[in-house]
Amino acid sequence: MPMFLPAAQMRLAAEFARMAVEANMVIGLRMAGMFGLMAQAPGEPFLMVAEKQAAVSESMFAMAQAGLRGDSTERMLSAALRPYGRRTRANSRRLSAVKSR
Repeated sequence: MPMFLPAAQMRLAAEFARMAVEANMVIGLRMAGMFGLMAQAPGEPFLMVAEKQAAVSESMFAMAQAGLRGDSTERMLSAALRPYGRRTRANSRRLSAVKSR
C-alpha cells in the first residue's frame, strides 16, 4: 500500500536528506584534513566542536519558540533542523572551496 505524505512532511524529509548529504561531505572533508590529505585551517578541530554547541542551543530555542507559537510538529522539527542545516551548508561550501596558494 503506497504511503502519501503531506507537503509539509515531504519538505521536512527533503530538508533532512539535503542536510544529511552535506553533513557526510563535511565529515569526509574534515577527515581528509585531519589525515593531511588536504589543507586545513589550524583551528578547524576546535571550530568543529564549538559550532555543534552553538547549533544545539539554537536548535532547542527555535523548536521551543515554534512550540510556544502553536506550530505543527513538522514546523517544530523544521525549526530545529534549520541551525544544523545552515552550518552544514556553510561548512560544505567553505571546506570544498578551492584555495589558491
